[in-house]
Amino acid sequence: MVARNNLFYIRSMEKLKPQSNFKTHSPQVIPLEKGKIPPQAIDLEEVVLGAMMIDKRGVDEVIDILHSEVFYNAAHQKIFEAIHNLFKEGLPVDLLTVSSRLKKDKNLDAVGGEFFLIQLTQKVSSSAHIEFHARIIIQKYIQRSLIKISNEIIEDSYNESTDVFDLLDTAESKLYEITQGNIKKSSESAQDLVIEAKKKIEEIANKEGLSGIPSGFSKLDKLTSGWQPSDLVIIAARPGMGKTAFALSMARNIAVGHNIPVAFFSLEMSSIQLITRLISSETGLSSEKLRTGNLAKHEWEQLNVKVKGLEKAPLFIDDTPSLSIFDLRAKARRLVSKHGIKLLMVDYLQLMTAGGGQKGGNREQEISMISRNLKALAKELTIPVIALSQLSRAVETRGGSKRPLLSDLRESGAIEQDADIVSFIYRPEYYKIDEWDDDEHSPTEGQGEFIVAKHRNGGLDEIRLKFVGHLGKFENLETFDFSTEYPSQMNAAANDDTFKASPDQAFGSSMNDDLSPEAGEDVPF
Repeated sequence: MVARNNLFYIRSMEKLKPQSNFKTHSPQVIPLEKGKIPPQAIDLEEVVLGAMMIDKRGVDEVIDILHSEVFYNAAHQKIFEAIHNLFKEGLPVDLLTVSSRLKKDKNLDAVGGEFFLIQLTQKVSSSAHIEFHARIIIQKYIQRSLIKISNEIIEDSYNESTDVFDLLDTAESKLYEITQGNIKKSSESAQDLVIEAKKKIEEIANKEGLSGIPSGFSKLDKLTSGWQPSDLVIIAARPGMGKTAFALSMARNIAVGHNIPVAFFSLEMSSIQLITRLISSETGLSSEKLRTGNLAKHEWEQLNVKVKGLEKAPLFIDDTPSLSIFDLRAKARRLVSKHGIKLLMVDYLQLMTAGGGQKGGNREQEISMISRNLKALAKELTIPVIALSQLSRAVETRGGSKRPLLSDLRESGAIEQDADIVSFIYRPEYYKIDEWDDDEHSPTEGQGEFIVAKHRNGGLDEIRLKFVGHLGKFENLETFDFSTEYPSQMNAAANDDTFKASPDQAFGSSMNDDLSPEAGEDVPF
């Protein structure tokens, strides 16, 4: 047995001996060209820069779509900066002026001297196809940016302390910036900003009408010049004042009247309820008739004809309940990217949640976080964001006219701080006040007031509007004439109880009777 084991051991060792025909392999050498390098188009960068120095038309065609960061070569970045500075100062761009500017900035030797500039101009004979070449350079830059962002996302994803919802929001925000061709710079010089501001002022001066998004209310538009990009607008009121009615009236004016895309996020009412109210406002048919379908033949014809404008309107309604600020930002980015949304409305702020894994602390801190994010969203998308808000019950306990004040904003002073415009809707008729507290003591029946209490970039005012309760809409006070706009309804009013309903009773919100879990207060609509 021992001998047999020894024999097995000897044979096993023999198998392990190096064989004469066994070849050892050295590590495989990978050619350099097999490696990965960032996407680039150096030849096209040279062609574009050369064309800009030999043909002024080439500068005009691409100066506004290129910036120094899109160039891969550091020397090319410095050359483009010199060309860009000459263009901004209104100086001619050619081989000599670019060379002189680089020398002045002490960058001439860093780019390769005058000989390198001469080589660039010799590579081209004209600026033909320069825009096409510039677009390719931008594409390469976008590819490099995507690689950079992807690497950052991968690194953050491996970090266990990173909140996954924050990571998703950051990733989507960075990708959105690339989609919009708006890859952000760390800072901008005062010179660049002044030039951009002057250009915008000139455009406004040459443009007829408003600089912002028109609300459809003439006096309000005159005060604000339209809702401005990047502004957060708060519209606050107590229950029954008509916040939703006002917001829907604006949405209708903007989307139907001006064909401007609008997104409406309703956390309280369903999309069908909202569109039914818009149909009522648009056609002049009461809400009761639309709910029951009890329409006469001529009213069916009226419905089919007058609703066509609303059908074609670029209005997008989202009725997701308990919408978080995280979800709102994601949805808003997609709507802007896909449909070109120019204005966003939220009804209403207090029904939103922090979401996204955020720990908002108490309700006041959570509302503060939501308002900050709404302002950040307005700046990111460069569109006005209008958020409806409720007021505290302090208004009801106040004597006199019960006119709302900034201190009545419920749950958070941060709302006032973050907003560019804070406004209130006030209808004294709701409180059985028959006359306005003005010099003329005019009647309050069927009227409301839009109070601009804070305006970061303009004046304050109290604007009277017409409120049509049974249609749930606001109109310009001086232009509205119900008898001429909807004559068929005036004839039917005597026999229709819905036309006799007071403005206070019409279009009440189902949320008005509920109690807020925080302070036992009623929740407005």
